[in-house]
Parts: sequence; structure tokens; C-alpha cells
Amino acid sequence: MNDHEDQHSTEHFGSDFAARLADLEANASAEEQAAIAALPSGSALLVVRRGPTVGARFLLDSDVTVAGRHPDADIFLDDVTVSRRHAEVVRAGTAFSIRDLDSLNGTYLDGERVSGGELVDGSEVQIGKYRMTFFPSRHDIADEA
Repeated sequence: MNDHEDQHSTEHFGSDFAARLADLEANASAEEQAAIAALPSGSALLVVRRGPTVGARFLLDSDVTVAGRHPDADIFLDDVTVSRRHAEVVRAGTAFSIRDLDSLNGTYLDGERVSGGELVDGSEVQIGKYRMTFFPSRHDIADEA
């Protein structure tokens, strides 16, 4: 590949990225968009899209956030399809990943059952009946683009 082709593919990725970001934000309510825009660097939101608490938002602003059915879980998901300690979101700098904690029903990332994986803008996380969309701080996305 020559330098011209590299530049072209970068421009193409940039427009695809912008379109995908606009699509994600269009699917978020005005209140959710405001919450996402206000996120400080190093934080993120999980927004429930399907499940018993549609619209609920969970702030990810610590190095480890546990999701589960246990009342002391950082993200309390009250449904029998969720294990007491189901999964955890791990932060490393401004990057986030999810790890299943040997749950009975598994943790799904973008429709696939995983033991763990990286979370990127728009990732869909499913824990039991709950389907959530991951939104990192827009400050961190701007730094990567």
C-alpha cells in the first residue's frame, strides 16, 4: 500500500466512525445524550435498553464495577436470570473491559457469549434479561480519533 491509500482508508474510517457515533447518539434520549456528554475522562455509562429497568443508567467510574443480583453489587440487576456476582467491568486508564464471573447464564458482548472482552463505544452487554449499551466519555473518544 502506498501513502495515498493509507490516507484514503483513514479518511474512510473517520467518516464511518462519525456516522456510527451519530447513529448511537440518535438512539439515545436527550437526557441520555446530556449524561453521556457530561462524563468526565476515565468514566463511562451502561444504559439499559431491554429488561426490567429500561432506561436505567449505571455510571462506571471505578477500577472494578461488579454487576449482579446481590443487593451489595455495584450494578444491582434484580432478576433470577442474573447470578449474584455475574460479571465485572474493569477499567484500565480510559479503557474498559467486561469479565464474566462464572455466571450460570453467561455474559454476552455484542451477541456472543464471552468470558471477557473489550468494551467500545456502542458495545451491547447482556447480563440475564438485561441488555445494556456502553458509552465511554466523549473526551476519551476525541483523544482516540
